[in-house]
Amino acid sequence: MDRLKIKGGKQLNGQIYISGAKNAALPLICASLLTDEVVTLTNMPLLSDIISMNALLEQLGTKIESRDEIIDGNACKNYTYLTKEFSSLVAPYDYVRKMRASYYALGPLLARKGYIELSLPGGCAIGARPMDIHLSALEQMGANIEIKNGYVIASVDKRLKGTHLVFNIASVGATCNVMMAAVLADGITIIENAAREPEIGDLAAMLNDMGAKISGIGTSVLRIEGVEKLHGTIHKVIPDRIEAGSYAVAAAITRGKIELINAQAETLQTPIKILRQAGVKIEEKPQSIVVDARGCKLVGQDLMTDYYPGFPTDLQAQFLTLMLTAEGASMITETIFENRFMHVPELLRMGANINVHGHASAIVRSVDKLYGAPVMATDLRASFALVLAGLIAEGETIVNRIYHLDRGYEKLEQKLRSVGADIERINNKEEE
Repeated sequence: MDRLKIKGGKQLNGQIYISGAKNAALPLICASLLTDEVVTLTNMPLLSDIISMNALLEQLGTKIESRDEIIDGNACKNYTYLTKEFSSLVAPYDYVRKMRASYYALGPLLARKGYIELSLPGGCAIGARPMDIHLSALEQMGANIEIKNGYVIASVDKRLKGTHLVFNIASVGATCNVMMAAVLADGITIIENAAREPEIGDLAAMLNDMGAKISGIGTSVLRIEGVEKLHGTIHKVIPDRIEAGSYAVAAAITRGKIELINAQAETLQTPIKILRQAGVKIEEKPQSIVVDARGCKLVGQDLMTDYYPGFPTDLQAQFLTLMLTAEGASMITETIFENRFMHVPELLRMGANINVHGHASAIVRSVDKLYGAPVMATDLRASFALVLAGLIAEGETIVNRIYHLDRGYEKLEQKLRSVGADIERINNKEEE
């Protein structure tokens, strides 16, 4: 199994290209199932999650073609998806267990074919993320739902029916899934307390380009007027705000300067605000963000995760690690997932000073230095937090189980090396 070897102490300076957003690309891929025409997605990231989702669609009968594209010197993929007919309406366990986002096939297949068998999903072990909201909403739209032998079996007679839905939490997954189901439903669907993340806006924009009628994009109330049929389209995936935020922290924690090419500052206003309050200089440009922490003496900041436009839970672990290098104490409060401090024991092994209170909060105190050590990644974003710690630690850090990183960070070691990091990917054969 691959691992990362990092020698800390290097200031990072230069430019990093921000790839297409994984969290936008995955529902966009599934949205291609809503039409029998060609859907082309450009600026796609090269990630294992994308490969897994493509494999699932091919199992359902989708024909997929890819070609390489160079954007600002960065290689990315364009994919075309064509689902004329379905060879299967079953999303099996072997596919779904690798990636929780496989549940995005639920809404499209139910809307277009009226039937799906979906294995209950896997993904990162960061806490309970039940599908109750998805299933309850679809039942209110007329679907018959049964859970049997580890599968969700969903069916509907003729078409789903538009209805008025009120979510008890602003779930990103449920908002995407129900929106995809509603575009082909009979009548109008209203979603109140809809999630407002940019990735949802990206999905809505593509669906509208395909002939859907969605309004209220970017607000907590979405109105979807069902149509009979959708057509194909070409759509460019938005930049990954979580990747951009992660590399912004890499610049800050090493007291360097990195320009994040293709990043969109408007999607990162809360993290940018906290970085500025801590003492980092941020310049927002039309097509990039410049993060400059050279010579900065950072001050600890309290933060609380929240639904967009609040602070993203997917950046909590990275900012927690940054606060180890800031003066004073910082309170990090997690309100979205209950198991999102699993990286803390690994940071403690490197010399961190962190006290976790239950599952909800952690007090982070400044330390003079961290020390390199073998550490174990527990989930996608925690993996990057350990990389950040390794970048500033004295000596050598080995990050194990980096398949988590490969799910969400494209060419991580190449991008970090390009700005001066001493980092390499190794495997057991190379060590021998």
